[in-house]
Amino acid sequence: MIPLSFSQRRLWFLNRFEGASVSTYNLPIALRLSGELDREALAAALRDVVERHESLRTVFPEGEDGTPFQRILDTERAWTGLDVISTSEGELDELIASFRQVGFDVTVDVPIRARLFSLSSDSHVLVVVLHHIAGDGWSMAPLARDVAGAYEARAEGRVPDWEPLPVQYADYAMWQLELLGEESDPASVLSRQVAYWSEALAGLPEQLELPTDRARPATASYAGHRVPVEIDAELHAGLAALARESGASMFMVVQAAFAALLSRLGGGTDIPIGAPIAGRTDEALDDLVGFFVNTLVLRADLSGNPTFRGLLAQVRASVLSAHEHQEVPFEHLVEVLNPARSMARHPLFQVALAFQNNAQAELRLKGLTLSLVDFAADTAKFDLSLGISEQFTEQGTPAGLTGVFEFATDLFDRSTVELFVVYLRRLLVGVVADPDVLVGSVDILAVGERRDLLSGWQGVGSDVVVAPLPVLFER
Repeated sequence: MIPLSFSQRRLWFLNRFEGASVSTYNLPIALRLSGELDREALAAALRDVVERHESLRTVFPEGEDGTPFQRILDTERAWTGLDVISTSEGELDELIASFRQVGFDVTVDVPIRARLFSLSSDSHVLVVVLHHIAGDGWSMAPLARDVAGAYEARAEGRVPDWEPLPVQYADYAMWQLELLGEESDPASVLSRQVAYWSEALAGLPEQLELPTDRARPATASYAGHRVPVEIDAELHAGLAALARESGASMFMVVQAAFAALLSRLGGGTDIPIGAPIAGRTDEALDDLVGFFVNTLVLRADLSGNPTFRGLLAQVRASVLSAHEHQEVPFEHLVEVLNPARSMARHPLFQVALAFQNNAQAELRLKGLTLSLVDFAADTAKFDLSLGISEQFTEQGTPAGLTGVFEFATDLFDRSTVELFVVYLRRLLVGVVADPDVLVGSVDILAVGERRDLLSGWQGVGSDVVVAPLPVLFER
């Protein structure tokens, strides 16, 4: 039997624990296709891709001893065809929402489904939903590329002529177990890296306290929303210059600023932030659809009110060291460290930072104009997470940072998170102007705002006065 990778094990457990109806780990994408669509070619192309990537036709049943394993299905059993639904623009949003919110039972359901909504002869919307157990953000680029290549071939009446993949996900799962070795062996990679993380995360706070609008429920609903984040080109250029002179990456600068903000919001001086890492440590994995991403816990110490430059140096060292020990799976780390478990919060960290620098999934289909269909995010895996990507001009100069704050609606109102965006930008402006400023001295409140606002929302009276949002965003 083929074992699950460490990352898959946790998602398998969550799928069994939370129930197959939960869609928290669905990865949906919706594309509007304008032009003359060859439906048969598209259906055949999707089948070709399912056949090419074993991860897309794998289910995860439970063995007699209770241990899950990978069962790779043949293509005929795994792919039953592309559903086509005729509809109208007025009904489209509701139909897409219903389709993407259907959960997967990973023990019996193949982890991909697709549906084509037909609006007219030359207007369609393709919705593909992938379960996270079979893919990650990086997977979207090879998935899109293979669909495009297969569609072009099928539209011309031929089969795709792509090169065979050098490995499949099952090969990776077996390789991962061999690489990490046994934890009982002190010389193994797993043993050495677990020892590192056990020391690095010793005494980690059980829960990061932030100024929530509501008390944390006993069980998280994972309901969420998003607030956009926009950093202008001028500030982006200043952050890039600060990163260069500090020998740091843009991710490190943003992480240091984010940690400083969380501390200023009442999170204390010990700030753990979860950060995904691609986990594709061999180029043979680059073109594979699969779940490789790992999660690192990056800890920032703001005791003693350091300067931002000092905090950035600390964060830089922490990130580099974490990357050197990235092979130990987060899921195994949770088992070893055994933090206090709760259905109300994520273990080890509750706030995450994702820097989106992986290849973009650009799907091009011959004879068609494509555009992404935007839909409101309605889930949140963490209390709060910040996703950021850098934009550049054609000349390669900074053109701004764009992203979103994803937040749990169990805890926060949208207006509160909008203020977090304001405070983050003010903090970034302050540290670019003076990197040697004490992080506790950066003034992120405007005139007229209550100074005790940063000590927490709960219990604060209705007389809180804030400047109108247009003023808050003034440069």
